[in-house]
Amino acid sequence: MRVLLTGATGVIGTELVQRLRAAAHEHEHTLVRVARRLAEDTLVRWRIGEEPPPAVLGGHWDVIVHAAASTRWTLARPEAIAANIDPLRAVLALADPDTHVVHVSTAYVGGVRNPEDLRGAEFEGYRNGYEWSKARCEQIAREEHPGPLTLIRPPLVVGRRGSGEIARFSGPYTLFQALVSGLAAVVVGDPAGYAEISPVDEVAEAIAAAVLGPPPRHPRTEVVAGGPASLTLDTMLDVICATLNECRTAQGVAPIERPPLVSGDTWDRFFLPLADQYLSPFQSQAVKLLAMFQSYTSMTRPFEPTRPVRDPAEVMAASVRYWAARKPRLALARPEPWTLLANSG
Repeated sequence: MRVLLTGATGVIGTELVQRLRAAAHEHEHTLVRVARRLAEDTLVRWRIGEEPPPAVLGGHWDVIVHAAASTRWTLARPEAIAANIDPLRAVLALADPDTHVVHVSTAYVGGVRNPEDLRGAEFEGYRNGYEWSKARCEQIAREEHPGPLTLIRPPLVVGRRGSGEIARFSGPYTLFQALVSGLAAVVVGDPAGYAEISPVDEVAEAIAAAVLGPPPRHPRTEVVAGGPASLTLDTMLDVICATLNECRTAQGVAPIERPPLVSGDTWDRFFLPLADQYLSPFQSQAVKLLAMFQSYTSMTRPFEPTRPVRDPAEVMAASVRYWAARKPRLALARPEPWTLLANSG
Protein backbone atom coordinates (compact mmCIF):
# COMPACT_ATOMS: atom_id res chain seq x y z
CA MET A 1 0.00 0.00 0.00
CA ARG A 2 1.40 3.37 -1.05
CA VAL A 3 0.59 6.23 1.35
CA LEU A 4 1.27 9.96 0.88
CA LEU A 5 1.27 12.29 3.87
CA THR A 6 1.37 16.08 3.56
CA GLY A 7 2.20 18.24 6.55
CA ALA A 8 4.48 15.46 7.78
CA THR A 9 6.45 17.71 10.15
CA GLY A 10 3.43 19.38 11.74
CA VAL A 11 1.96 18.58 15.15
CA ILE A 12 -0.48 15.98 13.83
CA GLY A 13 1.77 14.80 10.99
CA THR A 14 4.68 14.07 13.33
CA GLU A 15 2.46 11.99 15.61
CA LEU A 16 0.87 10.15 12.69
CA VAL A 17 4.26 9.19 11.24
CA GLN A 18 5.21 7.52 14.52
CA ARG A 19 1.91 5.64 14.67
CA LEU A 20 2.10 4.42 11.08
CA ARG A 21 5.70 3.30 11.50
CA ALA A 22 4.73 1.38 14.63
CA ALA A 23 1.97 -0.39 12.67
CA ALA A 24 4.20 -1.27 9.70
CA HIS A 25 4.81 -4.84 10.91
CA GLU A 26 1.05 -5.52 10.81
CA HIS A 27 0.08 -3.37 7.83
CA GLU A 28 2.68 -3.31 5.08
CA HIS A 29 2.86 0.11 3.48
CA THR A 30 5.24 2.58 1.89
CA LEU A 31 4.94 6.01 3.49
CA VAL A 32 6.06 9.09 1.54
CA ARG A 33 6.23 12.24 3.67
CA VAL A 34 5.87 15.73 2.23
CA ALA A 35 6.77 19.02 3.90
CA ARG A 36 7.46 22.60 2.83
CA ARG A 37 10.97 22.47 4.30
CA LEU A 38 13.49 19.66 4.32
CA ALA A 39 14.11 18.80 7.95
CA GLU A 40 15.73 15.49 6.95
CA ASP A 41 16.82 13.68 3.81
CA THR A 42 13.86 11.29 3.72
CA LEU A 43 11.31 14.09 3.33
CA VAL A 44 9.98 15.25 -0.03
CA ARG A 45 9.94 19.04 -0.30
CA TRP A 46 6.86 20.50 -1.97
CA ARG A 47 5.39 23.97 -1.54
CA ILE A 48 1.90 22.73 -2.25
CA GLY A 49 -0.20 25.01 -4.39
CA GLU A 50 2.78 27.20 -5.30
CA GLU A 51 4.70 24.82 -7.56
CA PRO A 52 4.11 21.58 -9.49
CA PRO A 53 4.50 18.36 -7.51
CA PRO A 54 7.91 16.65 -7.64
CA ALA A 55 8.14 13.75 -10.07
CA VAL A 56 8.50 11.29 -7.19
CA LEU A 57 4.87 11.97 -6.27
CA GLY A 58 3.55 10.62 -9.57
CA GLY A 59 1.74 7.30 -9.97
CA HIS A 60 -1.11 5.72 -8.08
CA TRP A 61 -1.64 6.40 -4.38
CA ASP A 62 -3.70 4.01 -2.29
CA VAL A 63 -4.13 6.63 0.44
CA ILE A 64 -3.41 10.35 0.58
CA VAL A 65 -3.51 12.00 4.01
CA HIS A 66 -3.72 15.75 3.63
CA ALA A 67 -2.66 17.20 6.97
CA ALA A 68 -0.83 20.29 5.69
CA ALA A 69 -2.60 23.55 6.55
CA SER A 70 -2.16 27.02 7.88
CA THR A 71 -4.07 27.19 11.17
CA ARG A 72 -3.63 30.93 11.74
CA TRP A 73 -6.87 32.53 12.88
CA THR A 74 -5.80 35.88 11.38
CA LEU A 75 -5.86 34.73 7.74
CA ALA A 76 -7.56 37.15 5.37
CA ARG A 77 -9.71 35.50 2.70
CA PRO A 78 -7.07 35.64 -0.08
CA GLU A 79 -4.47 34.27 2.35
CA ALA A 80 -6.80 31.45 3.40
CA ILE A 81 -7.37 30.49 -0.23
CA ALA A 82 -3.65 30.41 -0.95
CA ALA A 83 -2.76 28.64 2.29
CA ASN A 84 -5.46 25.97 2.44
CA ILE A 85 -7.77 25.80 -0.57
CA ASP A 86 -5.20 25.92 -3.38
CA PRO A 87 -3.04 23.23 -1.70
CA LEU A 88 -6.03 20.92 -1.33
CA ARG A 89 -6.79 21.16 -5.04
CA ALA A 90 -3.13 20.43 -5.84
CA VAL A 91 -3.24 17.34 -3.63
CA LEU A 92 -6.53 16.13 -5.11
CA ALA A 93 -4.89 16.28 -8.54
CA LEU A 94 -2.60 13.44 -7.38
CA ALA A 95 -5.56 11.22 -6.51
CA ASP A 96 -7.52 8.89 -8.78
CA PRO A 97 -10.91 7.20 -8.28
CA ASP A 98 -9.27 4.39 -6.31
CA THR A 99 -7.39 6.68 -3.93
CA HIS A 100 -8.70 6.99 -0.40
CA VAL A 101 -8.31 10.67 0.52
CA VAL A 102 -8.11 11.37 4.27
CA HIS A 103 -8.49 15.09 4.80
CA VAL A 104 -7.65 16.62 8.18
CA SER A 105 -10.16 19.38 8.82
CA THR A 106 -11.29 20.97 12.10
CA ALA A 107 -14.23 20.31 14.38
CA TYR A 108 -15.02 24.01 14.30
CA VAL A 109 -16.51 23.83 10.82
CA GLY A 110 -19.44 22.24 12.67
CA GLY A 111 -21.04 22.89 16.02
CA VAL A 112 -22.71 26.05 17.24
CA ARG A 113 -21.16 29.47 16.76
CA ASN A 114 -22.24 32.31 19.02
CA PRO A 115 -23.50 35.42 17.18
CA GLU A 116 -20.69 37.52 18.64
CA ASP A 117 -18.12 35.09 17.21
CA LEU A 118 -19.00 35.68 13.57
CA ARG A 119 -16.97 37.87 11.26
CA GLY A 120 -19.44 39.00 8.63
CA ALA A 121 -19.85 38.22 4.94
CA GLU A 122 -16.13 37.75 4.27
CA PHE A 123 -16.15 34.38 6.04
CA GLU A 124 -19.78 33.39 5.45
CA GLY A 125 -20.76 32.79 9.06
CA TYR A 126 -17.46 31.32 10.30
CA ARG A 127 -15.26 32.75 13.04
CA ASN A 128 -12.23 33.42 10.85
CA GLY A 129 -10.44 32.65 7.60
CA TYR A 130 -9.02 29.38 8.87
CA GLU A 131 -12.45 27.94 9.71
CA TRP A 132 -13.97 29.23 6.50
CA SER A 133 -11.23 27.75 4.35
CA LYS A 134 -11.44 24.36 6.06
CA ALA A 135 -15.20 24.26 5.53
CA ARG A 136 -14.68 25.14 1.87
CA CYS A 137 -12.02 22.42 1.63
CA GLU A 138 -14.49 19.82 2.92
CA GLN A 139 -16.99 20.92 0.28
CA ILE A 140 -14.38 20.77 -2.48
CA ALA A 141 -13.20 17.32 -1.41
CA ARG A 142 -16.76 15.98 -1.48
CA GLU A 143 -17.54 17.54 -4.85
CA GLU A 144 -14.27 16.97 -6.72
CA HIS A 145 -12.79 13.71 -5.44
CA PRO A 146 -14.49 10.74 -7.16
CA GLY A 147 -13.08 8.14 -4.77
CA PRO A 148 -13.27 7.22 -1.06
CA LEU A 149 -13.14 10.15 1.34
CA THR A 150 -12.69 10.45 5.10
CA LEU A 151 -12.83 13.80 6.89
CA ILE A 152 -11.11 14.00 10.29
CA ARG A 153 -12.29 16.84 12.54
CA PRO A 154 -10.21 17.48 15.69
CA PRO A 155 -10.80 20.38 18.10
CA LEU A 156 -7.94 22.26 19.81
CA VAL A 157 -5.05 19.79 19.92
CA VAL A 158 -2.82 19.33 22.97
CA GLY A 159 -0.22 16.74 24.00
CA ARG A 160 -0.45 12.98 24.32
CA ARG A 161 -2.79 11.61 26.95
CA GLY A 162 -0.21 9.92 29.13
CA SER A 163 2.92 12.04 28.73
CA GLY A 164 1.70 15.36 27.35
CA GLU A 165 4.33 15.07 24.62
CA ILE A 166 3.78 17.11 21.47
CA ALA A 167 5.97 18.12 18.53
CA ARG A 168 5.63 21.87 19.09
CA PHE A 169 3.75 24.29 21.28
CA SER A 170 1.05 26.39 19.63
CA GLY A 171 -2.60 27.28 20.01
CA PRO A 172 -3.74 26.55 23.60
CA TYR A 173 -0.16 26.74 24.88
CA THR A 174 -0.28 30.50 24.39
CA LEU A 175 -2.64 30.61 27.36
CA PHE A 176 -0.14 28.78 29.62
CA GLN A 177 2.54 31.37 28.96
CA ALA A 178 0.09 34.23 29.38
CA LEU A 179 -0.97 32.93 32.80
CA VAL A 180 2.55 32.62 34.23
CA SER A 181 3.75 35.91 32.75
CA GLY A 182 0.82 37.92 34.05
CA LEU A 183 -0.39 38.85 30.57
CA ALA A 184 -3.64 36.99 31.24
CA ALA A 185 -4.77 39.36 33.98
CA VAL A 186 -8.29 38.22 33.18
CA VAL A 187 -9.66 35.42 31.03
CA VAL A 188 -12.52 36.40 28.77
CA GLY A 189 -15.37 33.98 28.25
CA ASP A 190 -18.39 32.19 29.66
CA PRO A 191 -17.45 30.10 32.73
CA ALA A 192 -20.05 27.48 31.75
CA GLY A 193 -19.03 27.50 28.08
CA TYR A 194 -17.47 24.36 26.63
CA ALA A 195 -13.78 24.16 25.74
CA GLU A 196 -13.10 21.15 23.50
CA ILE A 197 -9.61 19.63 23.43
CA SER A 198 -8.12 16.38 22.16
CA PRO A 199 -4.77 14.70 22.77
CA VAL A 200 -2.67 14.54 19.63
CA ASP A 201 -2.22 10.78 19.87
CA GLU A 202 -5.98 10.20 19.70
CA VAL A 203 -6.25 12.43 16.64
CA ALA A 204 -3.44 10.44 15.04
CA GLU A 205 -5.18 7.22 16.04
CA ALA A 206 -8.33 8.30 14.19
CA ILE A 207 -6.31 9.14 11.07
CA ALA A 208 -4.29 5.91 11.23
CA ALA A 209 -7.48 3.88 11.55
CA ALA A 210 -8.74 5.50 8.36
CA VAL A 211 -5.44 4.90 6.55
CA LEU A 212 -5.09 1.25 7.55
CA GLY A 213 -8.74 0.29 7.49
CA PRO A 214 -11.03 -0.38 4.52
CA PRO A 215 -11.94 2.73 2.50
CA PRO A 216 -15.49 3.93 3.16
CA ARG A 217 -18.13 3.34 0.50
CA HIS A 218 -19.53 6.82 1.18
CA PRO A 219 -17.81 9.94 2.54
CA ARG A 220 -17.23 9.55 6.26
CA THR A 221 -16.69 12.18 8.93
CA GLU A 222 -14.88 11.44 12.18
CA VAL A 223 -15.21 14.00 15.00
CA VAL A 224 -12.65 13.69 17.80
CA ALA A 225 -14.04 15.55 20.82
CA GLY A 226 -15.15 15.29 24.42
CA GLY A 227 -18.81 15.91 23.76
CA PRO A 228 -20.76 15.75 27.04
CA ALA A 229 -17.48 15.07 28.88
CA SER A 230 -15.92 18.28 27.55
CA LEU A 231 -14.39 20.73 30.01
CA THR A 232 -16.10 24.00 30.77
CA LEU A 233 -13.92 27.10 30.61
CA ASP A 234 -14.12 27.44 34.41
CA THR A 235 -12.93 23.86 34.96
CA MET A 236 -10.25 24.10 32.30
CA LEU A 237 -8.81 27.21 33.93
CA ASP A 238 -8.84 25.45 37.32
CA VAL A 239 -6.94 22.48 35.87
CA ILE A 240 -4.34 24.64 34.11
CA CYS A 241 -3.66 26.88 37.12
CA ALA A 242 -3.60 23.99 39.61
CA THR A 243 -1.16 22.02 37.46
CA LEU A 244 1.08 25.03 36.85
CA ASN A 245 1.18 25.66 40.60
CA GLU A 246 1.96 22.01 41.25
CA CYS A 247 4.99 22.39 38.97
CA ARG A 248 6.00 25.73 40.52
CA THR A 249 5.67 24.48 44.11
CA ALA A 250 7.87 21.49 43.31
CA GLN A 251 10.60 23.97 42.29
CA GLY A 252 10.12 26.24 45.31
CA VAL A 253 8.46 29.00 43.28
CA ALA A 254 5.41 30.93 44.47
CA PRO A 255 2.11 29.93 42.88
CA ILE A 256 0.25 32.07 40.39
CA GLU A 257 -3.19 33.41 41.15
CA ARG A 258 -6.11 32.15 39.12
CA PRO A 259 -7.27 35.14 37.07
CA PRO A 260 -10.92 36.16 37.17
CA LEU A 261 -13.27 35.26 34.35
CA VAL A 262 -14.90 38.22 32.60
CA SER A 263 -17.78 37.90 30.16
CA GLY A 264 -17.14 38.91 26.58
CA ASP A 265 -19.71 41.67 26.79
CA THR A 266 -18.14 43.19 29.92
CA TRP A 267 -14.68 42.98 28.40
CA ASP A 268 -15.73 44.62 25.13
CA ARG A 269 -17.71 47.38 26.83
CA PHE A 270 -15.46 48.35 29.72
CA PHE A 271 -12.00 46.80 29.75
CA LEU A 272 -11.04 46.74 26.08
CA PRO A 273 -11.39 50.51 25.44
CA LEU A 274 -9.13 51.18 28.43
CA ALA A 275 -6.70 48.47 27.38
CA ASP A 276 -6.39 49.91 23.88
CA GLN A 277 -5.67 53.33 25.33
CA TYR A 278 -3.29 52.57 28.20
CA LEU A 279 -1.53 49.24 27.64
CA SER A 280 1.89 48.90 26.08
CA PRO A 281 2.00 47.60 22.48
CA PHE A 282 3.20 44.22 23.78
CA GLN A 283 0.34 43.95 26.29
CA SER A 284 -2.17 45.15 23.73
CA GLN A 285 -1.04 42.48 21.28
CA ALA A 286 -1.36 39.85 24.00
CA VAL A 287 -4.93 40.99 24.67
CA LYS A 288 -5.85 40.58 21.02
CA LEU A 289 -4.18 37.18 20.81
CA LEU A 290 -5.96 35.83 23.88
CA ALA A 291 -9.28 37.28 22.69
CA MET A 292 -9.13 34.88 19.74
CA PHE A 293 -9.58 31.99 22.18
CA GLN A 294 -12.81 33.42 23.56
CA SER A 295 -15.17 31.80 21.08
CA TYR A 296 -13.27 28.50 21.24
CA THR A 297 -13.60 28.21 25.01
CA SER A 298 -17.17 29.46 25.43
CA MET A 299 -19.26 27.23 23.19
CA THR A 300 -22.88 26.92 24.25
CA ARG A 301 -22.96 23.25 23.28
CA PRO A 302 -20.14 20.70 22.91
CA PHE A 303 -19.52 18.77 19.69
CA GLU A 304 -21.10 15.42 18.95
CA PRO A 305 -18.09 13.10 18.69
CA THR A 306 -17.77 9.89 16.73
CA ARG A 307 -14.53 9.26 18.66
CA PRO A 308 -15.08 10.54 22.22
CA VAL A 309 -12.21 11.96 24.27
CA ARG A 310 -12.50 10.65 27.83
CA ASP A 311 -11.36 12.64 30.85
CA PRO A 312 -10.05 15.75 29.06
CA ALA A 313 -8.94 17.18 32.41
CA GLU A 314 -6.33 14.43 32.64
CA VAL A 315 -5.18 15.29 29.11
CA MET A 316 -4.87 18.99 29.90
CA ALA A 317 -2.92 18.36 33.09
CA ALA A 318 -0.44 16.12 31.27
CA SER A 319 0.01 18.79 28.59
CA VAL A 320 0.71 21.49 31.19
CA ARG A 321 3.30 19.30 32.92
CA TYR A 322 5.09 18.52 29.68
CA TRP A 323 5.12 22.20 28.68
CA ALA A 324 6.45 23.23 32.10
CA ALA A 325 9.20 20.61 31.94
CA ARG A 326 10.29 21.77 28.47
CA LYS A 327 9.90 25.49 29.17
CA PRO A 328 11.06 25.88 32.80
CA ARG A 329 12.11 29.51 32.43
CA LEU A 330 8.61 30.43 31.27
CA ALA A 331 6.76 28.10 33.63
CA LEU A 332 8.61 29.45 36.69
CA ALA A 333 8.45 33.10 35.69
CA ARG A 334 7.28 35.76 38.11
CA PRO A 335 4.00 37.24 36.85
CA GLU A 336 4.04 40.97 36.18
CA PRO A 337 0.57 42.33 37.01
CA TRP A 338 -1.15 44.96 34.91
CA THR A 339 -1.43 48.15 36.90
CA LEU A 340 -4.42 49.31 34.86
CA LEU A 341 -6.49 46.20 35.52
CA ALA A 342 -5.46 46.01 39.16
CA ASN A 343 -6.60 49.59 39.76
CA SER A 344 -9.88 49.09 37.89
CA GLY A 345 -11.20 46.47 40.31
